[in-house]
Amino acid sequence: MYAPPSPSMPRALPAEHRARLVETAREVSFAPGARLFEEGGRADRFWVIRTGTVELDMHVPGRRAAVIERLGHNELVGWSWLFSPHVWQLGAEATTPVRAYEFDARAVLALCEEDPGMGRDLARWVGDVVAHRLHASRMRLLDLYGPYGAGAAV
Repeated sequence: MYAPPSPSMPRALPAEHRARLVETAREVSFAPGARLFEEGGRADRFWVIRTGTVELDMHVPGRRAAVIERLGHNELVGWSWLFSPHVWQLGAEATTPVRAYEFDARAVLALCEEDPGMGRDLARWVGDVVAHRLHASRMRLLDLYGPYGAGAAV
């Protein structure tokens, strides 16, 4: 399955904005099998993975949840906090022990209000992640449910 590289925080945010963002973080851990969030739940936080792996999954009626993407070091977990109606579009589960930075969406949005440049850079970063996840979701669903070879990269 082809997927372009995922936009990670170190490459996406200028150093000064990254430093301000990390100041609001708290360190958290998740055991393998722990659910970070469920599709359809209230999105009020997000994470950047320090170590470990998180799988994003999508409910498929009548079937087991489809794994859309595996995320690792420095990748963003959760973008729905930024867009109305602030509801998770996918689910997420730790597949290995995970250590991450957790961010409260309200606190981050307040920072963005104070510093429009930071808000612009953060929105651009999250937008890049959303575009990547949309592509990954489409390719994965074609792999799972489309005609043979429908999801193959050309």
